[in-house]
Amino acid sequence: MKFPSIKTLAEGFLITIKRYPFELFFALIGTLAGTTEVELRHLNRVHEGWLMRGVMTANLGLLLSLSATLFTQSRQFSKQSKFIIKIITALFAASLVFIIDPTAREADYIRFFLLSLSFHLLVAFAAFTGKGQVNGFWQFNKTLFLRFLTSVLYGVVLFLGIAAAIAATNFLFNFKFEWDTYAILWVWIAGLFTTTFFLAGVPANTQSLNDDLTYPKALKIFTQFVLIPLSTIYVLILLAYEVKIIILWSLPKGLVSNLILSYAVFGVLSLLLVYPIREHDGNKWIKNYSRSFYFLLIPLLGLLFVAVGARVFMYGITEWRYFLIALACWLLFICVYFLAFKKQNIKLMPISLCIVTILSVYGPQSAFSVSMYSQRRIIVKFFEKHNALKNGKFIAVDSTKLSEKEGSKAVASLNYFIYKYDITPLQPYFNKNLTALSDSLGKLKSRDWRTTGDYGRRELRESKYEWARISLGLHHFETWYNENDNVMTCYYTFSKKEKILVVKGYDITLAADEYTDTLTNNFNGIQIKQTQTANGSFTLKLNSETFNFRPFDVARKFLADTATLNKYHTPTESEYYKNYDLPAKETLLIKETAMYKVAFQINSINFNITGKEKPADIKILGTYLIKTK
Repeated sequence: MKFPSIKTLAEGFLITIKRYPFELFFALIGTLAGTTEVELRHLNRVHEGWLMRGVMTANLGLLLSLSATLFTQSRQFSKQSKFIIKIITALFAASLVFIIDPTAREADYIRFFLLSLSFHLLVAFAAFTGKGQVNGFWQFNKTLFLRFLTSVLYGVVLFLGIAAAIAATNFLFNFKFEWDTYAILWVWIAGLFTTTFFLAGVPANTQSLNDDLTYPKALKIFTQFVLIPLSTIYVLILLAYEVKIIILWSLPKGLVSNLILSYAVFGVLSLLLVYPIREHDGNKWIKNYSRSFYFLLIPLLGLLFVAVGARVFMYGITEWRYFLIALACWLLFICVYFLAFKKQNIKLMPISLCIVTILSVYGPQSAFSVSMYSQRRIIVKFFEKHNALKNGKFIAVDSTKLSEKEGSKAVASLNYFIYKYDITPLQPYFNKNLTALSDSLGKLKSRDWRTTGDYGRRELRESKYEWARISLGLHHFETWYNENDNVMTCYYTFSKKEKILVVKGYDITLAADEYTDTLTNNFNGIQIKQTQTANGSFTLKLNSETFNFRPFDVARKFLADTATLNKYHTPTESEYYKNYDLPAKETLLIKETAMYKVAFQINSINFNITGKEKPADIKILGTYLIKTK
């Protein structure tokens, strides 16, 4: 085996730069932006926002430029035409830095992921937009996938090796390389080294790949004995579950959609990996598996539609539900295509998925627009139901006519909407200028130490939500109400009003220990043993004589006589917390024998009651007063 010389490596590097100048330019820009972001972390939030946008734009620019290069290489364009296409693509990619702004819109993180996914798919078929060349398309993507894995392996090994060397210098020479050194090292290796190494392995002549009939035997073994058995296990479990819910006639669990998508991923990946050898002798099982896979996937997609549809009916469309529906529709389209047509083209998979992904990013049909309109409709329906929509505008609802469940559900919907989409999409239903309101709230001094003067996004959204909640008459309700629980928990505290303990007439005072169920003391020849139980019963044993006290009976007596109890009520900030200051005579329990007089002074009784259930979490603090006769 002949190892490449330094000269050969340098020549290969120059060839890569010459073939992919725009791609490497974007890689360099992203690497520099990532390095600067590491250095400025938590120092300047505004600059960090632009740096993050730079990293995202560089990623998208690299993918778009690579797609343009592959497309132009596969066509008989002149050098001038190729350059014009590449420069237009690069300029378009660079302009995305002004469109994607995750610091202002959190949804832009998802938009970036979707754009990156669609551009990755674009790279997969950019060189094969013409008719035919299906085998070349498969060989090309196999090469890209293996090259990507090799790049990651080399990059990780290189990073670990250099990181270990840096750590050694810290240990041996007392250097002070901090965490940011390792972060910057990873940025440069991932941003430039692995990118350059990957690009160097991208096939230059995609036309010749169609004649490449090589197929790794290990791939067939992996698919036949690992992936296909896994997908078979998935489908058997899912079909059994589908039979179960049909028999019980119940709605499927929401997480079943994730299992169905996992089965689809395993199945599609398996079929793609063995696609080139489906016509070979001895591989008839591939066609049989292919038809059975798509056939069995259809009822599972029906199950997925039911699972998602039930939640859409109850809670409206969210971005995640939109993506589930979009993927289910795409999978249904793929199933129908591969079952209906004998002449199958696997290029349809990345092309159609790329189109679906791009359509979900921007526009009225996008995930964000559809989910916003759906969630807004839920809010509007609430105000219509409670006669709080006048001339198409919201008015404050009468909170006294709302149940705790309805009010909490309304503020939860309002909070979710403002946090996800901001308050301005509600402008058609407000007379007040919500843009001006947002500007005025944004000028307030931030309470978040991580911001630099203006409100952080989360804090600003919280202020908008509070304004809307108060303006719409919903300030009596909280979002954390459990809609599955139609009762509330009240917390009670009974306290002795007089804070001074009068011990006149007694010889000994002894605190009732709340942390120990049994405690023994000795005093002047008297063995004192105190015990307590979880239900609030206290027992004091003085030598051979026993005194039993049930202080919680005091609480029960007052709970049964609410008219008397309310006389001792002290106001609190929440209706769920109820405090009562009882006079000392009501909190003193006395018992006597021939030798002793014992009193139990109740200091406080704490407990909670949920709905009509029995009191729980009883905690009693008290003091024993003992007199020897």
